[in-house]
Amino acid sequence: MKPQANSRRPEKLSAIQEIDSIIANSDYCFVLNYGGLTVASLADLRARLAKSQSALKVVKNTYLAKALETKGWTGLEAVLNGPTALVTGSGDPNPLVAGKGISILKEHGIEVTEHVLKKECDALNEVFFHYITRKKPFVVMKYAMTLDGKIAAHTGNSKWVTGEEARYNVQADRGRYSSIMVGTGTVLKDDPLLTCRIPGGRNPVRIICDSSLRTPLDSRIAATIPEARTIIATCCNDDDLIRTYSEAGFEIIKVSKTDGHPDLNELMDRLYELKIDSILLEGGGRLNWSALKAGIVDKVQAYIAPKLFGGENARTPVEGQGVADPAEAFRLKDISIRHFGEDLLIEGYTVCLQE
Repeated sequence: MKPQANSRRPEKLSAIQEIDSIIANSDYCFVLNYGGLTVASLADLRARLAKSQSALKVVKNTYLAKALETKGWTGLEAVLNGPTALVTGSGDPNPLVAGKGISILKEHGIEVTEHVLKKECDALNEVFFHYITRKKPFVVMKYAMTLDGKIAAHTGNSKWVTGEEARYNVQADRGRYSSIMVGTGTVLKDDPLLTCRIPGGRNPVRIICDSSLRTPLDSRIAATIPEARTIIATCCNDDDLIRTYSEAGFEIIKVSKTDGHPDLNELMDRLYELKIDSILLEGGGRLNWSALKAGIVDKVQAYIAPKLFGGENARTPVEGQGVADPAEAFRLKDISIRHFGEDLLIEGYTVCLQE
C-alpha cells in the first residue's frame, strides 16, 4: 500500500477553505494553475470537470489558452459549462500564452478575478515558473540525516537512515522532477541506479558531475543507460576518453573547471538549453556545498530520522570549507514540516543574498 504522509500544513487547508468561500453558492468555476494535473485533451478536461464533487474545479491555466486557440470560444464554453465568472490564482509566465485566455474570456462577457491566493497557486507550479522566468533549472537539494546530523555511520553505511514512507516520497520526487544529479563520489561509493523505483514511475535524466571521467563503465548506471538518459558533466580534455564514454551511451557536457570541479552555473545554463527544467540534487556533502556556494540551490528538503549515529568522522549533509561565521550561514524561508512515519521532512527555500 502506498504510504501516506501526515501533513502538518494547516495553512494549505485554510487556503482551500478560503477558495471554497469565494465560490460557494455561485456559478464560479475556479481555474487554478496546477502543475500536478495533466490534461491530454478537451474531452479529458470535460470528463475531469464533470467528476468534480465540489464547486472547486481545478484545471491547468495553460490549457485555458490552448483550448481557446484550438477550439475557439465555442469549444471552451462547452467544456466549462458556460460559467458567468471565473477566479484565477496564477498567471502564466510564458509570454507565448500569457493573458491570451483571460482576454478572450473578458471579451465574451465573463467576469474574471485574477491573482486570488497567488502565492499558494504559484507554489503549485514552482518548477515551471522558475524555469521560464529565471531560465535555469529549479534545483532541490535533498538529503536524509539523523538527529545528530549524520547521513551515514562512520563506516560509510547509509542503508537506511530513514524509514520506508520517507524513502517512498523520495522515489515519488524522482518521478516528479525531470532530472537527478550526483557527484562521482556517490557513484564510486554506492554504485546507485538513480532511477524511480515506483512501478510505472518515470525515470529522471541522470546527471553525474565527473570532472575527470572516473565513472566506471561497468557500473549499474552504465548498464541501464537504455532505460534512463544519462549525462556526464566534465572538465576532461581527453578526446579519446570522451569518445569512449560517448560510445557507451553517455551524453557528455564539457564545462569550465571551478575549484577543481565542473562549473555548476555554466552547467545550469547548458541544462536549460537541453530543456531540463528541474534537478533533484542527491549528492554528498562536497557537491552540496559546491551547489550552495555556486548559488544554484532553490529549495532544500531535509529528511530527519529520530536516530543518533555519532562518530566524529561520520559524513554530514553539507561539507566543504563551510562558512567562517554563523552570520554568513545560508538561510531558508517559507519553512514547512511534514511527517512520514517516524521521520520529519523539513522544506524551505533559499534566501537570495539581496533579501
